[in-house]
Amino acid sequence: MAFETFKKMNLLKFGYDWLNQRVPLEAAIKFATKKEVPVHKHSIWYYMGGICMLFVVLQLVTGLLLMVHYVPSYEGAYQSVMAINNKIPFGWLIRSMHSWGANLFIAILVIHMFSTYFMKAYRSPRELTWFSGLGLIGLAMVFGFTGYLLPMDEMAFFATKVGVDVAGEAPFIGELVANFVRGGEEVGQATMNRFFLIHVCALPAALMGALGLHLLLIQIHGISEPEYFKKLSIKKYEKFFPDFIMNDMFVWGGVTLLFLAIVCLNPWPLGPTIDPSAPAPIGIKPEWYFLSQFQVLKLMPSQFLFFEGAHVAMAIIGAAASTMVLIPFLDTGKNPTISKLATIWGVVFLIALGVLTYMGLQV
Repeated sequence: MAFETFKKMNLLKFGYDWLNQRVPLEAAIKFATKKEVPVHKHSIWYYMGGICMLFVVLQLVTGLLLMVHYVPSYEGAYQSVMAINNKIPFGWLIRSMHSWGANLFIAILVIHMFSTYFMKAYRSPRELTWFSGLGLIGLAMVFGFTGYLLPMDEMAFFATKVGVDVAGEAPFIGELVANFVRGGEEVGQATMNRFFLIHVCALPAALMGALGLHLLLIQIHGISEPEYFKKLSIKKYEKFFPDFIMNDMFVWGGVTLLFLAIVCLNPWPLGPTIDPSAPAPIGIKPEWYFLSQFQVLKLMPSQFLFFEGAHVAMAIIGAAASTMVLIPFLDTGKNPTISKLATIWGVVFLIALGVLTYMGLQV
């Protein structure tokens, strides 16, 4: 038994040495052991990034499994999803994991964004880290929008029509964008082709690039520290490897168990098949992560002063979103008043987002 153990140890050493000669494994381990993570009362928010990574992996794996049986056609998509749900072993589970995962991924990304915002993690030298994070949120929302149509059930079909019509309200280029997204005047096979290719080809490539840049910038600049923590005379840190990684793994395990409980207790539904000639179902609306924008459009009158109400609504939405892009240049940390105003604006933005989304859900 001891001889067998010795042989296994030699085999492990051989494997490590072989890999280390071809990949800077030892350098990466030294870097990870030297890297430190601040420990303070807001440290829990540092785990949001790891949870986002967990959902990226879940989405990629479940998406690849669904592609084995999915038929990306206007006529065959619904039947293929029905077969996945009812005939393929554990197909319902994989589909529910993918659909629930998409929604939870966006929710965690939003939480991650606001936690970094309130900890002022957008300040120099982390502006590009902030921008790459905003890019990831944008990509996740486009992922959700393009993937929502693919089952081609009634709700997905008409919600996509509503979503494209909302994009069509943008001034000057709205109609051009809507026609390009649809591939014509109506949602049909051309729309399906565009959405499927964007969802499974263009977006994953863009996501990997943006995620790679985001992680690289985090490694270069390190994990940000809150302002009050920087002023402490005695600061506490923990090693990124193995301490923080081990805690991260426990968090991933707990999130995975909770995620599986949600999926199994409330499988993602598949609505009735579409009837393009029928009127849209009552109360049709986009997915929850587009409801705040949709609600602004609904609340705006058709005419506002000398402008079309829809154009004013789109301008308000664009202006609010642009503040998230401009905030690293506005709040540099040199002016305490601007810093407080930035925090107040973040609270207002978050409350408005929540209230508008809640209003949209009640319709």
